[in-house]
Amino acid sequence: RAEFDTTALVADRLRVAGLTPRVFSAGTGVVCDIGTGPGPVVALRADLDALPIRDDKDVPYRSTREGVCHACGHDVHTTVVLGAALSLAQQASSLPGRVRVIFQPAEELTPGGALTVIEEGGLDDVGAIFAVHCDPRLDTGQVGTRPGPITAAADQVDIVLTGPGGHTARPHLSVDLVYAAARVITDLTAGLSRLVDPRAGLTLVFGAVHGGSASNAIPERVQISGTLRVLTRDGWLAAPELIERVVAGTLGPLGASWKIDYQRGVPPVVNDPGATAVIARAGATALGPAAMVATEQSMGGEDFAWYLDRVPGSLARLGTRRADQSLDLHSGRFDVDERSIAVGVRLLHQTALEYLRDAQTR
Repeated sequence: RAEFDTTALVADRLRVAGLTPRVFSAGTGVVCDIGTGPGPVVALRADLDALPIRDDKDVPYRSTREGVCHACGHDVHTTVVLGAALSLAQQASSLPGRVRVIFQPAEELTPGGALTVIEEGGLDDVGAIFAVHCDPRLDTGQVGTRPGPITAAADQVDIVLTGPGGHTARPHLSVDLVYAAARVITDLTAGLSRLVDPRAGLTLVFGAVHGGSASNAIPERVQISGTLRVLTRDGWLAAPELIERVVAGTLGPLGASWKIDYQRGVPPVVNDPGATAVIARAGATALGPAAMVATEQSMGGEDFAWYLDRVPGSLARLGTRRADQSLDLHSGRFDVDERSIAVGVRLLHQTALEYLRDAQTR
């Protein structure tokens, strides 16, 4: 929610093209309609935000903000949707409906800026929504599609353990919170695997443990923090109660008090089969049938899921692999083959046209 300069840049470029963008009330994020026809409305979405990571690339487009980096390709997503918008604007008068371009803030935050877009009317009248996400595992020129689930749910779990503290020489007179935290870390991750359908693919990984300041003192407080990811909506809905049950069973005999802060992130992105067929057909038309490939479900989270809770749509994977690099997303050295931008523009331009034409004949 700090994308003020990027928002202004995008809005200005849309105005130069003769369009009328609307900036969201907080000053970050843009929505703009192309065309004035009474027909259907199709949305193309990009995310504007970056990550608090140092940009270690030696390229002309390296971040100019220290400690901030587009390490997930959102700059590419923004450029692709902006390019599609400028291209579609040239034929706005002949469009059989409207194309709405959405430049969304705060995708990387929980529960995500998509909810802001929805609250401010960004999905009003929209019949379907489409987006692409960079995929460094796919070659440039390829686009991966998948009907049904394509990402996982992603939630944050913080567990705070408390006790009286004490001397490590006499743990039996206190509550050994470090030991208790270790038990939670191991027992919870193992226990969940026996309480959820294995096909749900639920994983809980702790990335932070904080507690204590001296090797011979039992701390009064230990906090462990992690992320839970799951492939199915049923597993996502069941996870908080299951975590509470396992933690209670683990810590009850040890005497530790605990508090669980379970922060809902995003549900899985579940691509609509009909919308996925539209983007696959558009890609075959604009890029050639060989460009379209099947892709697997990812354990990553994406707040595009909130849009698909309300309207049909599809998220596709845009191949960005460089021959000299194999780094994954969220790395300070993540980079793309810039030729992928033109691929994405052609794909989304054609997708918007395909959807509007199909909707007009239904």
